[in-house]
Amino acid sequence: MAEKAELKRTLTLWQVVFMGLAWNTPMIYFSVFGVAYEGSSGFLTPAYVFAVVAVIFTGTSYAIMAKKIPISGSAYTFAKKAIHPNAGFLVGWLLLFNYLFAPIIACITFGVFMNAQFPGVPSSVWIIGLIILLAGIAVLGINSSANLSGLFVIMQIVFIIAFCIILIRGLWTGGGAGGLFSIQPFAGDLTMPIMLAGASVVIFSFLGFDTITTLSEETVNPQKTIPRAIFIMIGIISVLHISSSYLIQLAQPAFSFVNIDSAAMELMALIGGSALNAIFMTVLIAAIFTQGLASITAVSRLLYVMGRDEILPERFFGYIHPKFNTPVFNIALASVLSILALFISVDAALRFVNFGALTAFFFVNISVIALAVRQKETAGLFQKVFYIGVPGIGAFIMLWLLFLLDTPTIIGGLVWVGAGLIYMLYLTRTFTKPLPGTAKQTAILK
Repeated sequence: MAEKAELKRTLTLWQVVFMGLAWNTPMIYFSVFGVAYEGSSGFLTPAYVFAVVAVIFTGTSYAIMAKKIPISGSAYTFAKKAIHPNAGFLVGWLLLFNYLFAPIIACITFGVFMNAQFPGVPSSVWIIGLIILLAGIAVLGINSSANLSGLFVIMQIVFIIAFCIILIRGLWTGGGAGGLFSIQPFAGDLTMPIMLAGASVVIFSFLGFDTITTLSEETVNPQKTIPRAIFIMIGIISVLHISSSYLIQLAQPAFSFVNIDSAAMELMALIGGSALNAIFMTVLIAAIFTQGLASITAVSRLLYVMGRDEILPERFFGYIHPKFNTPVFNIALASVLSILALFISVDAALRFVNFGALTAFFFVNISVIALAVRQKETAGLFQKVFYIGVPGIGAFIMLWLLFLLDTPTIIGGLVWVGAGLIYMLYLTRTFTKPLPGTAKQTAILK
């Protein structure tokens, strides 16, 4: 009998970091700039600051779980191992809601910006072309994705740093509102509800650390590499996004835009004219491509783990191509579903991603508490703070941000949860038997 193909451990620390950054894509700040600006009522800086605080607590929980359970599947695997297989199923179902919409966002923004640059070509042509290209590269293998993502991520970071330098130069020569150390971005009519509402939208910019944990079975020494990669990625994204927001609000305190989906193009034209706008478009196209590639990679791995666990049909979802060592059927399915980019808006897709992510983040924090109690790691004061206090605060913040999402998003999310519950009832015969594959799953890793 031929040996069954499996995922291979080849990824290094910085390859994992770049895959996380690629999913997040530093330039996502600009591709969803209009939605974030409107969602935060113009107070981008405090919204991003609070989002950073929120993800540090949850990022710590992810690092703890990734060290203890170095298995692909991210929040799905953590909840399944630490809480209960049924809880893991629901978290995995919610993560699918998040991950399936992520490549859709990449395709929508690619179509919007390319159509704005080349009005004669319909956005649908760009969207379908990108879907086909991403599927082809994702099938070739994880190292192809990681190396290409690393190159494009570096390009994005260089552009954002250069953009910030341009803003600093303008402020230094007397432009904008106040000096470089002004508190203007935090002043005015800012209130806690406004800041939290903004954070519930911009938190999308920090979701890559969940993607990082889907790569555990393809990473060298994942117990050390994955936690390090999580904090490196959060640190890089935090510095880039908070700096950009702060300087933009100082340089253009009264900025307004015509089109919410392409607001960043209007910002670039205002700050640097056609030359900066042309460079911006080049980098943004590469960034959107990178984010789409990382998104397809992540969702295909989550589907693979759920298929391998027999939660989804194993013959389809648990299949790995013997030559490319990639879950080709999952990549094809995610690519087909990405055609939804032709029919929905960036704002709607972004909020659906946030619903799935915030809910999954809540359960990851709860997973740390459950695992710590089960493994009796809460005896001392430090252990209580680290394994109960930190994830407890993270869970509270995520739940708070979740309820700040708009009503249509919450309703849509609850409909998805309801569909998952119905499917789980079918799989368990109304909880009269365990989920498929439960008996063969390994014990909690130490």
